[in-house]
Amino acid sequence: MSEGNTVAEEAVEEKAAVKEPKAPKTIAKLEEEGDIAADYLEALLDIADLDGDIDIDVENDRASLAIVGGKLGHLVGEEGEVLDSIQELTRLAVQTATGDRSRLMLDIEGFRANRRSELTALAREKAEEATSTGNSITLEPMNAFERKIIHDTIQELGLTSESDGEDPRRFVVIYPA
Repeated sequence: MSEGNTVAEEAVEEKAAVKEPKAPKTIAKLEEEGDIAADYLEALLDIADLDGDIDIDVENDRASLAIVGGKLGHLVGEEGEVLDSIQELTRLAVQTATGDRSRLMLDIEGFRANRRSELTALAREKAEEATSTGNSITLEPMNAFERKIIHDTIQELGLTSESDGEDPRRFVVIYPA
């Protein structure tokens, strides 16, 4: 024990030292995640006897994969719920292979790209409404991907927002300036 520190103080210091943020993954590590994920997705497409090409990229410090071509709308689901599940399974496959948690993003048939555009427009519209009325605006429940897009857009516009509620009913509140 350090001179002058209590056992409780040392325990707090030790816990803080353990919880230091991890360094961002290198491009090579993210590319490796992308390759592992692509292999997993190719096997999944083969098992289901589906056609599709897999594009791999690195965006915003995470591996990003897109499955394009073929008729794959059923792999997205009505509101992206099937896509979310496939993405989670792919993350688990990468984690199993690397031993590290993956934050990879998966898009199928441009669903996430289109949704990103829709949500950015919604965030801009609701930010204008919050600014003009002076009232906070509560949005419908959204998944984590959708909430992040709203938060990022609101931050770019110089306003604040926060998530509230519990999944799957978690929603964003936008505050006026």
